[in-house]
Amino acid sequence: MQSNDFSKGKVWQNILAQSIPLALAQFIQLLYNVVDRIYIGHLPGADSMALTGIGLAFPLTTLVAAFTFLFGTGGTPLFSIARGARQEERAEKILGNTFTLLLSTSIALFLLCYFLRRPVLYLFGASDDSYVYADAYLKIYLLGTPFSMLATGLNGFINAQGFPRIGMLTTLLGAVWNLILDPLFIFGLHMGVGGAALATVLSQFVSCIWVLKFLTGKKALLCVKKEYLRIDRALAGEITALGLPGFIMQGTNCLVQVVCNAALKVYGGDLYVGIMTVINSAREILSLPVLGVTNGAQPVLGYNYGAKEYEKVRQGIRFTAISGIVYTLLAWLFVILCPHLLLSVFTEEPAMIQAGTGALRLYFFGYFFMAFQFTGQSAFTALGYSSHAIFFSLLRKAVIVVPLTLLLPRLGTGVNGVFLAEPVSNAVGGVACFMTMYFVLYRKLRSLQKESQD
Repeated sequence: MQSNDFSKGKVWQNILAQSIPLALAQFIQLLYNVVDRIYIGHLPGADSMALTGIGLAFPLTTLVAAFTFLFGTGGTPLFSIARGARQEERAEKILGNTFTLLLSTSIALFLLCYFLRRPVLYLFGASDDSYVYADAYLKIYLLGTPFSMLATGLNGFINAQGFPRIGMLTTLLGAVWNLILDPLFIFGLHMGVGGAALATVLSQFVSCIWVLKFLTGKKALLCVKKEYLRIDRALAGEITALGLPGFIMQGTNCLVQVVCNAALKVYGGDLYVGIMTVINSAREILSLPVLGVTNGAQPVLGYNYGAKEYEKVRQGIRFTAISGIVYTLLAWLFVILCPHLLLSVFTEEPAMIQAGTGALRLYFFGYFFMAFQFTGQSAFTALGYSSHAIFFSLLRKAVIVVPLTLLLPRLGTGVNGVFLAEPVSNAVGGVACFMTMYFVLYRKLRSLQKESQD
């Protein structure tokens, strides 16, 4: 069908057709992640400590996401390949093994993080005051680790069977329940940060039940079956190898969060750890449209590359870059002009808004450079250069951000150095990623186009 033929019609229209529903799905997921912080930021009498506590828990929640990516994004493509090759038994074996890997790892992570949460939180930069909130949130949130990993990690298998609406409902159900339960538990039952965690756990439980009911029911083309739950070492190796890029990217996010929180605790105290929580949340919101476009461009670029429509690939890369730069420039302007508006979504505390205004502007300085990073990594991923995508993700986060976060405050910039590390890494890493993409891919596409015309 022409609607699925990305070589037909205008490239930018095909990219937007993919990007808009993807951005909507990401928005739903964003609500799931951010709504807790919004409610907690307005918790009466908690000052900035409640948000600080949530920020200290981020690295552990990111670690859970990393292992979910390891098995979820590793198993789903193998499942799709086996299904396309009519190897249904192998596909169900992949599904069963992924289920077992997710469940067993989630239990291990829960036990490890739950019983070591006190020393780990202090290692991450907790003080005696902020630990109270971090512990109250984390000890309940961790109970949902199996639900979270199974719901997120197995949802891709629903989409891979051609049921994208069912897959989208997985996230939608969790987000809606979280929106309903958060104010009830936090304010109605006066449970505070513990109520936010409980709302998240129950929402994850609902999503998990939804996924498992479908994948064990009659509507699924291929199901989770008992006989395929036993781990096949060779198959498990294939799953983890393919999911390693996603794991590395999430793992470096965890590393950056740990280093930033620890440095902010030393140079700025609990207030600035809370401010970083708000800034991370603002970044997630502002990055959503450009991520939607770059992720939506990937199937269009990949399809046209496979169809040897190399000029259309170049057009797609140009559209992705230009739209990304224009949007991130506008987002940067918004941060410069309206920092108070953005901060007030998450907190009403005057001290946090006052200190956060300067930090927010520093962190987002030169934000348009992120468009270069997104465009380069999107093109690399779409055309099968996954090692390049991993390299530049590691370059920006592990090689640039982490050392600068540790070094800049020591050079006299103090707490501002922690926030300056991000724009420096965006500029250096973003330009390096884009220029490499230009010379390795973009110019090569012109030569391939000429060869195909000869």
